[in-house]
Amino acid sequence: MEEQKSKYEEIVNWVQARLDCGELDQGDRLESENELTAIFGVSRQTVRHAISVLDNRGMVDRRRGSGTYIKIPEKQERKITKTKRIGIVTTYVNEYIFLPIIQEMERVLSKSGYNMQVSFTNNSIEKERLILKSLLKDMAVDGIIAEPARSGLPNPNLPLYRAIMDLGVPVIFLNSFYKELPAPYVGLDDKAAGKIAAEHLLQCGHRKIGGIFKADDGQGHERYAGYVEALMEAEVKVKGERIAWIDTEGLRSPVEDFHWVLKRLTDCTACVCYNDEVAKKLINICLEQGISIPEDLSVVGIDNSDLGIFCEVPFTSVENPVNDLGRTAALKMMELLNGHAVEHSMTLKPKVIMRNSVRMIDNMLNGGREV
Repeated sequence: MEEQKSKYEEIVNWVQARLDCGELDQGDRLESENELTAIFGVSRQTVRHAISVLDNRGMVDRRRGSGTYIKIPEKQERKITKTKRIGIVTTYVNEYIFLPIIQEMERVLSKSGYNMQVSFTNNSIEKERLILKSLLKDMAVDGIIAEPARSGLPNPNLPLYRAIMDLGVPVIFLNSFYKELPAPYVGLDDKAAGKIAAEHLLQCGHRKIGGIFKADDGQGHERYAGYVEALMEAEVKVKGERIAWIDTEGLRSPVEDFHWVLKRLTDCTACVCYNDEVAKKLINICLEQGISIPEDLSVVGIDNSDLGIFCEVPFTSVENPVNDLGRTAALKMMELLNGHAVEHSMTLKPKVIMRNSVRMIDNMLNGGREV
C-alpha cells in the first residue's frame, strides 16, 4: 500500500509542479491515462486514483469522451472589477479587410467608454494559444472578440476558450467560428457568397467553372459549399480536378509557387476565388503567362476590396460588408456585457459588384450544357 500511495502521489506532485512553474495552465489538457501509465510505469488503477485525487482537490475537470483538463478554482475569483477593455484577437494586422473592421469596432466601443486590447495570431494555432493563455492569466478584459485561427481544422485551443467563458467573460467570434463552442458569431454569409459568385458566372454563360478555396479555415469550406450548390442547381458537373485547395502558407507563398493552380484550371473558362487576394494573384499569374482576362479566363473574387479596384484588370467581386461586421460585433458585445441575450449566428448578406473580369459566353452551340 505504501508503495502504491507514493506512486499516485508522485503523479499528483508532478502535476502540481508543472502548475507552479507555469508549464500547465487553465484549460490545458492533461496527458491521457495511457500516457501517464507509460510515463510513470504504473497501473491504470494507480493513474485513475491520482486523477481522482486531483479532481477532489478541484485541480482538474474530467470530461467524458474528451479527456482531463486543468482547472484552477482560484482564478474564478479574479474577475471582480470591470476593466472597460475589450480584447480583440484577429489574424493579421495588415490584412486588407481587417483595418476597417477594427476601426469600426473602436468607434462603437469608445462611445460606450471601452478601450481595445488588440492581438494578432498570424493565423497560427501556437500564437493563438499564447494570446489566450495570457488573457486567461491576467483576465484584464471584460469581453473578447476573436477571429479564429485556422477554423477549418481541429484546434487544441478550444479548452482555453471554454475556460475563459467559464469565468463569465463573453466571447464573440468574427468572420468564422469553432462549431464546438457555443459562442455567438458575426460574419459574412460565406456559403451565399460562394454561391452568388458561381451563379454570376453561370448567368454569363460559363459552364466550365473552376475554384480556388482555402482549406484551413471555415470560410473556405462554406464558400466552396456555395459554389457546389450553385453548379448542382444549374445541373453543371462539379469536377474535383477543377478545384485548387490552398492553405495559409500557400496563400502567402511567392507568385512563382502559385503557378500549379493554373494546371487545375486548364480547361476552365472561369474561376471563383476564395477572396480578392487570391483573385489578384491569379490574374497576375495569368497575365505573366499570356492568359488574357477575361477573354481566356473570367475571374470573380470575394470581399470587394481595393485590390479589385486597382488590379491591372479590375475584377468582379462579391461584397463583404466589413464595416457592418465590425459595428455588429462591437454592438453585440455591448449587449452581452449589459446582460442581454444575442442571436447565436449573425450573418450579413453579400452582393456582386461587377467590373471587367467576366465575359459573356454563348452556350447555345452546345445546348447550354458542358462538353
